[in-house]
Amino acid sequence: MSVDKDPVVTLEDVEVQFTNKSLIQTLRREKDVVRAVDGVSLDIHENEVIVLVGESGCGKTTLGKTAVGLQRPTGGSVKYRGQDVWDAKDGNGDVTVPFTDIRRSLQIIHQDPGSSLNPNRTILNSLSVPLKRWYPDMGVDEREDRIHRLLEYVGMKPASSYASRYPHQLSGGEQQRVALGRALLMNPDVILADEAVSALDVSLRIEMMDLMHDLQREFNTSYLFISHDLANAYYFAEKVGGRIGIMYLGKLVEIGAAEEIIRNPRHPYTKILRWATPVMDPDAAREAATEPPMRKIDIPDPKNPPSGCRFHTRCPKAREACTEEVPRLLPADGNGRSEVACFRSESDHAYWNSEPLPE
Repeated sequence: MSVDKDPVVTLEDVEVQFTNKSLIQTLRREKDVVRAVDGVSLDIHENEVIVLVGESGCGKTTLGKTAVGLQRPTGGSVKYRGQDVWDAKDGNGDVTVPFTDIRRSLQIIHQDPGSSLNPNRTILNSLSVPLKRWYPDMGVDEREDRIHRLLEYVGMKPASSYASRYPHQLSGGEQQRVALGRALLMNPDVILADEAVSALDVSLRIEMMDLMHDLQREFNTSYLFISHDLANAYYFAEKVGGRIGIMYLGKLVEIGAAEEIIRNPRHPYTKILRWATPVMDPDAAREAATEPPMRKIDIPDPKNPPSGCRFHTRCPKAREACTEEVPRLLPADGNGRSEVACFRSESDHAYWNSEPLPE
């Protein structure tokens, strides 16, 4: 995958904050602010695969939805082919790409495809809805033919039989294929796949990911794939030369080629994720009972994240400097594809002269 061309989607210093208020907090004029995404920059290029991995609540889904224009950022910018997505939405300035084009070009596949399909409509009728919306001049026969061809692309044959069924008449894997087909109907540039295979059993996960690879070659689309499972992340990214990004408490702490992330992780949190995935690191898994790679189980509250490096409360390598300064995402190799936010990657940082944190 070449990264010489301009990216399709550009996120620059993106922040997304949510405000939670209980009745008592409202009366007291108090509020809790959750920094779901805090200063993340990321480029998605043509025909690229990027997988975001992290614990539940780390902000990966919020970042994904922000990248495809479904969540308005509270800071920073999101651009599609150089056009600010929300300026296009609001009609601000000189809009070079209409928001309708952006919405067609950025699609999503949800974790639970059944909930996104109308139970009272056949598959044909459900897939007709976006075509009627975005291509109002398309005739009935042309629309039906396009849907049938799409169903065949995603392996649902005979297409006419599947098109006449209702969602409850399909298996979970078949529903996910319909969801993938619906996203592809728009010939999108980027598809957000939000835990798209996590509800499937292992064999179906592999089958679905292989299908997504095949369709990527056919449709020249990019995937932003969200997963909490590092094994799935590695399989999906490595086969097509994609990248894996590791998120922790709203921050992107490491990103790089899939092979590099698994074989040579540089951030302590990435090492923990690998250690916690036996298929990724069998030797570490055998030692798990006696040598956990963290100081203690101390997961911070997203409403009140730690100062400095957010991972320092769990990091076995943390020192005083980690509590005082936020590490920047910096190049970790010579090719520019791997970056890590950890002071240990900077040989001249004050980290090396500061005191280790107590156990």
